[in-house]
Amino acid sequence: MPMGRLGKLKVSRLISGGNLISGWAHARDLMYVQHLMRNYNTPEKVIQTLEILEENGVNAIVADPRKKPMDIFKDHWRNGGKIQWIAEGHPEPEDLKSNIQKSIDWGASAVYIQGVIGDRWLKAGQIDLLGKCVDFIKSHGIPGGMGAHNLDVIVHSEAREFNPDFYVKTLHHNNYWSARRADQTAEVIDNNADNYWSVDPEKTIEFMNQVEKPWIAFKVLAAGAIHPSSGFKYAFENGADFICVGMFDFQVTEDVMITREILKNISTRRRPWRA
Repeated sequence: MPMGRLGKLKVSRLISGGNLISGWAHARDLMYVQHLMRNYNTPEKVIQTLEILEENGVNAIVADPRKKPMDIFKDHWRNGGKIQWIAEGHPEPEDLKSNIQKSIDWGASAVYIQGVIGDRWLKAGQIDLLGKCVDFIKSHGIPGGMGAHNLDVIVHSEAREFNPDFYVKTLHHNNYWSARRADQTAEVIDNNADNYWSVDPEKTIEFMNQVEKPWIAFKVLAAGAIHPSSGFKYAFENGADFICVGMFDFQVTEDVMITREILKNISTRRRPWRA
């Protein structure tokens, strides 16, 4: 598996997402899907999935600081597992440190401020708090990042020199059946239809070409609506240094093979590798 670096961390270009093991599902209007995932991904199944990820060269996972994944990671590490946890940071405006500190104390290898938080604080005029959170993460000697669905979060970060170690930003094309319709104008965090996460991918690509920080692209499959061979290629060719993808145990090997093949044959990428 090809690797890159986030600060001092050596990280696989394909990073596992954590929504599936935490029980979150972007399933449009299919109400049963979250229940299905929570019943399928028992702690034992998640441990098995982590082992499969490591066997296939995927050495990092993005996940939220919830009890289920945190307990599973601790058990996995105790039994010799090595996967690196890139924790989502869920700070509150009135308490920037406690949630982040909890993940660091539990063993997170890196922390980034989750994209919904970034979008909300931008909308609320509290964007400067993101910079303070990044500084707090980095003060512990681990990489600190910043997430967003809304590109303006990153635009402001670059203009104000928040200086995160990496960005976590959505990117997917719109060639899928349930893609954003012309009458859908809501921001991602206000979109109750739950069917798009990259509002203007071309604008994101152009801006990120100028950004010198590593970029983890997420929602590259539009939450399962785009085939990996298409979504992975689009992300890497258009500047992503890493992709974060939620995977069931039975999907890991195929996704790794697709990633390796795309990276081996990539030829039209304009953005320099930043990691």
